[in-house]
Amino acid sequence: MNAAGESGGVQHLATIGRRARPAGSASEDESRQYAARVLTALGFVVTEEPFDYSAFPGRFGTPIGGALVAATVLLSSAMALASTPATRVVLTMVVGLALSGWFARRMLGDGVSMLPLMRRHGINLVATRAGEPRVWLMAHLDSKSQPIPSVVRVAGILLLALGLVLALGATGVTLAGAGARTLWWGAVLATGIGVLPVLASVVGERSPGAVDNASGVAAVLAAAALLDGATSCGVVLPTAEELGLAGARAWARAHPRGVVLNCDGVDDEGEVVIMYNQRKPVALVNAICAASSESARVRRMPLGLLTDSTALARAGWESVTVSHGSLKTLRRIHTAGDSLASLRGTAIDRVAAILARAAEALAS
Repeated sequence: MNAAGESGGVQHLATIGRRARPAGSASEDESRQYAARVLTALGFVVTEEPFDYSAFPGRFGTPIGGALVAATVLLSSAMALASTPATRVVLTMVVGLALSGWFARRMLGDGVSMLPLMRRHGINLVATRAGEPRVWLMAHLDSKSQPIPSVVRVAGILLLALGLVLALGATGVTLAGAGARTLWWGAVLATGIGVLPVLASVVGERSPGAVDNASGVAAVLAAAALLDGATSCGVVLPTAEELGLAGARAWARAHPRGVVLNCDGVDDEGEVVIMYNQRKPVALVNAICAASSESARVRRMPLGLLTDSTALARAGWESVTVSHGSLKTLRRIHTAGDSLASLRGTAIDRVAAILARAAEALAS
């Protein structure tokens, strides 16, 4: 605690969460330099790892991908409802889904690294004590805003997915020679509503990103201060998470595979949430649950949410994302309301203690 009674985590939050930190901005660089000073004072050797990436997937991948899926469903539905021959409806569906799948693979895969469009320069902050550790604490530094909060975007993606499922079901029923008008109309309704927030998912710079993710960085810095000096654990603060997970992708390519506890979003209210992609990393989940004095909710990463651990899992790393919050938290993430005015940081030190104890257990 300082003289004002503030904990280290709250102090970090107050410094980093004061204003928006778009990837590559001066404000993000100031936050990076602040974190470097904190980690250096704790005995870490701090380095900067520059990389180049394309900002196109992060800025436009979601709305364009949503538009392709919506166009496929709506066009196929319109043809079927107009009694177009089933073979033509199926061909339209297959071609549209193939194009959508190709685009999604490009946006979610190497396109962030390889596309020549909208090339940007980023810097990841990496801190170690003695050689290359196997266990890492991670939190992204950058922030973004969108015209809609995260909860609305996720709802839109879920509705769009429902529309696609209904359209695929209707296609099967149509091929079987039965009527499927109700299914086709259901697909039109779900898709027409769901695509609107997806199309609005463009990147801006209006959110200070207090929860997302000044709070996560604050928790990781506080956790670093709690680590036993003999623990082989590193800290990485990547950039451009909000632009296609570019920083985490670049960092994962440059380091041997290991274990990452990614912290993304620590709200005052709610519960500890452990999210994983693909296969459940049992050892990581057990270590975090054992380190927590409160119950933790363990779940797969929800459809429509992407965090740095998503990129790491796809690259073969063992990783989870640790957060603290509720559905109410998602209502203000990526909006101007995600500011220090609505976040006191009361859960940051608790989450920091969980991260530190789990990292020590995994490194032993």
